Amino acid sequence: MNLVWQVLAGNLATVALILSIWMHLSYRLYRMSPAWQRVGFGGILGFAAIASMLLSVEFEPGIYFDLRLALIEVSAVFGGPVSLGITAVMTIAFRIFLGGAGVVPGVIGIVISSVIGLVMWQVAGRRPIERPPAILAVAGVAAALGLAVLALLPPQLFRSALEAIGLPIAVLNFMTTGASGLLITYFRRFTLERDILYAALTQAPDYYYVKDLDHRFVVTNLNVARHNGRDRSSLMVGLSDFDLVPEQRARELYEAERKVLETGETISHFEEYLIEEGNWARWYSTSKVPLRNRHGELLGLAGVTVDITDKKRFETEYQSSREVMAQAMAEMSDGLAMFDAADRLVFCNDQYQALFPRSAYARQPGAHISDIVRAVVRNGERKDVPTDASEESIQAAAATLHTNQDEVIPLFDGRWLAMRTRVGENGSALVVVSDITAMKESELSLRKLADQMKGLAQTDGLTELANRRYFDTALATEFSRASRTGSPLSLLLIDVDRFKLFNDAYGHLAGDSCLIQIAGCLEASAERAADLAARFGGEEFAVLLPETNAEAAVAIADRLREGIRELSIEHGGSEFGIVTASIGVAILTPESLFSTPAELIGCADAALYRSKDAGRDRTSLMRLGNQRQARPTDNIHLI
Repeated sequence: MNLVWQVLAGNLATVALILSIWMHLSYRLYRMSPAWQRVGFGGILGFAAIASMLLSVEFEPGIYFDLRLALIEVSAVFGGPVSLGITAVMTIAFRIFLGGAGVVPGVIGIVISSVIGLVMWQVAGRRPIERPPAILAVAGVAAALGLAVLALLPPQLFRSALEAIGLPIAVLNFMTTGASGLLITYFRRFTLERDILYAALTQAPDYYYVKDLDHRFVVTNLNVARHNGRDRSSLMVGLSDFDLVPEQRARELYEAERKVLETGETISHFEEYLIEEGNWARWYSTSKVPLRNRHGELLGLAGVTVDITDKKRFETEYQSSREVMAQAMAEMSDGLAMFDAADRLVFCNDQYQALFPRSAYARQPGAHISDIVRAVVRNGERKDVPTDASEESIQAAAATLHTNQDEVIPLFDGRWLAMRTRVGENGSALVVVSDITAMKESELSLRKLADQMKGLAQTDGLTELANRRYFDTALATEFSRASRTGSPLSLLLIDVDRFKLFNDAYGHLAGDSCLIQIAGCLEASAERAADLAARFGGEEFAVLLPETNAEAAVAIADRLREGIRELSIEHGGSEFGIVTASIGVAILTPESLFSTPAELIGCADAALYRSKDAGRDRTSLMRLGNQRQARPTDNIHLI
């Protein structure tokens, strides 16, 4: 009995593994059409059923019990007729291939299970079941079906089979169907959320973009690309404003973004009037925020630009013609209100009242602004205003009505409103209120996207070490710190010996594999959090060792060379018969005369070439002391 449970549990584990593989594949092959996804789903469940039959319990010669019927139900209920057809054909064909006395009952059981699965699919409205109670109900049907097909056996075998494996078959069929259904439902919901986020970013009507610390575009939506004469968002990656607009305009954008990155202050709804090509003039509202990772490190900035030309034109027309404005108010999407010089509401549109549901009763023509503010406070309509605010605070807030201001306010129900107040020459105040909840949510999405892209911006794609750009930034930072504090800074430059001959002899794929293994040795050598291993270029690597003196740096370099030798990667073109590396070491100390990081790199490079000239597979240390022109033989030590 215990063996039956163990075998069927192994069946369940195998099914779970195959389903997991399918989910990973379908997530990466998201461009597949729904039809091909159903075909793939049916095929993978067919393979799962075959695997289950290979691990089945053989009750009598030729009579097998496994979890194939549960997989048939899953294929039908969650994949539909196309998926079911593929799964059923594969399952029947393999059962016939296995042969034995149980072929006919086995095939009949598969057919019955397929029909019941199709019926449940029809009852569910010809779409996958998503609610957990319904999924568990399907699992119950699968469990009952697993017991029912035992009746297809001869009477003398039915009773013994029911007693011996009835309970394990029912339980494992229930678990397989239920677990598979819940897992598939969760994965489909996850995929839907991903597709919605991707569509929101790429198809949003406004202009969304993310820039790195060098003010170059990392990601944009399609509107940004089209606005700049590109038909794909990918063509914007790596470009800066200097590549797209006149230099003066690019300089203005650069300075504004530099201030955001240096101070951390956001640009919120900055409006500007621009003359574009063809003498078209438009108004734009731009918001830009600095992006930081979870450690607080600055990654770049995210921006949202909205074309507000229509809104600006509307406001201008209102000032010149109140009648035209009054008619347009009923049709515009934003809330609009006009207060007179005595702080009383003259008129407002329906949207203005609808945006403030808890204080809408107070926002009636003739109401004083202090009464409206009081209603907002007492009803807890704004998250940023306490309900127990004093009367003095209410009056102070009401007094700000006749001040030109832009304000973003959070409401009790999670919405965000942008309220813009403009004061007219006659003392009246025009208030425009917009629901910017979607924009706020987009900003959060952009931040998450920027975090996900951090690795792409700082990591070498082949070796997964830091790339050259990140290394240069880290070297500049550590060089400045070491120069300021007087602590030593060591730099190792590593070059794989005769790597071109290795590529010529073994091919570029083998060369890539070699570099990846060497990168693992470098990563292991950078033991401290401050140490940095990076791909310097081609077959060259670099290791940055802050607060490390010459002796320690040489010891690390020697351990690194020994680690590369211990890889024992065959290299017929090398005098050593295996892949080796030469290393150049340079040290920045208070006595050194290095004035720039480039000079430190040059010193390490000179030491590296001395290692090459001395026969390769060596470590060379160059010391630059108090004399700018030191003799190479005195300052280079071969180890």
